Amino acid sequence: MTDPAVPVPALRVETTPVAQFPSLLPLLDGVNPLVFIRRGDGVAGLGEALRLEFRGPDRIRDAAAAWKRIVAAASITDPVRLSGSGLIAFGAFSFADESARTSVLIVPRVILGRRDGVSWVTRIDGADDVVGATPLGAEYRLLFKPGALGPDAYRDAVASAVQRIQADDGLSKAVIARDKVGRLPEGADLRRVLTELALGYPDTWTFAVDGLIGSSPETLVRVKRGTVSARVLAGSVGRGSDAESDHAAAVALATSQKDLDEHRFAVQSVLDSLRPHTPSLVASELPFTLKLPNLWHLASDVEGTLADGSTALDLVCELHPTAAVAGTPRDAALAEIGSLEPFDRQRWGGPVGWVNADGDGKWAIALRSAEIAADRTITAYAGAGIVAESDPDRELAETTLKFRPIVEAFG
Repeated sequence: MTDPAVPVPALRVETTPVAQFPSLLPLLDGVNPLVFIRRGDGVAGLGEALRLEFRGPDRIRDAAAAWKRIVAAASITDPVRLSGSGLIAFGAFSFADESARTSVLIVPRVILGRRDGVSWVTRIDGADDVVGATPLGAEYRLLFKPGALGPDAYRDAVASAVQRIQADDGLSKAVIARDKVGRLPEGADLRRVLTELALGYPDTWTFAVDGLIGSSPETLVRVKRGTVSARVLAGSVGRGSDAESDHAAAVALATSQKDLDEHRFAVQSVLDSLRPHTPSLVASELPFTLKLPNLWHLASDVEGTLADGSTALDLVCELHPTAAVAGTPRDAALAEIGSLEPFDRQRWGGPVGWVNADGDGKWAIALRSAEIAADRTITAYAGAGIVAESDPDRELAETTLKFRPIVEAFG
């Protein structure tokens, strides 16, 4: 599709405003859901009008080029003109260049949108899919078990990373992940899981794209009418059991040099990636504590005005992987991850989101997520940023907290 000699489909795209959707989740396909929402607003899809697949180190750059060709050939009618209306593609990209997991852009046959009290339906090539809520499937529960890197092995991996960093061997931070595995019952309705995530974590991006499902608190990049923004999270601690201990936990996080160092590396990687594209980039002077149901995070917001016409996918290509999911310096961190993690992260830690015909879009980092394979095997991942002061027991406990949204939503 990136080869100019290969013809692209001339999609006919028509958006129509409709009566307000109370919720997008009941409208989804329960087996193959496609959605990206926050606080109930966002976009969802039914079916596939177009599916593009990418692999290798140029997968995101190839996707950005292919999308520009698709848009140039499309005929679009969009009287709604809101974020997510008109032609959009959902996307999910693998974390690693060498991953066996395919990266995708998917244009649904029907796109459903809900934002600021306005709802719409976009149909591709006159799709006649029926849009309506259907009853949820039967309840189910599943148990996650340790995967290729169990708790003891994870402690050892963290200790190895700390030793490497303390040796001043050119590595300042490495994000080391571990995995858990389960098996989804046949015909399981994934709308149940998405509902649990969306209701339990309303301030995160709840998503499902091509078997990748989760609720991420971290905005990789958002582009809207020439403005670019991101929310960087790095450094975390569990919530307290009461108001006093919860406040103490937040204060301890905000004053922890270990967590502040980890956060600084993550923010700097985003700033370095975005500065070539904007002359006016502003970041939070100090990180703030972001409260989620299970964790406190150190967070910083970054915003600027684009000066070179970059699309959301162009910037995703520049940003991924950030220090929040890889480490610092990037190449040294990726090498450490490759030596310590005995698994393919698949699309955990990769970009997930959507892009529209104008190049605007919203992309999160696929955290608090799991991959569902064709044989219904589920693999969930959670990671922690390892720096010189990291303690293996504390980092293991942090990953346990980060597994909680997925483990509870499925179980």
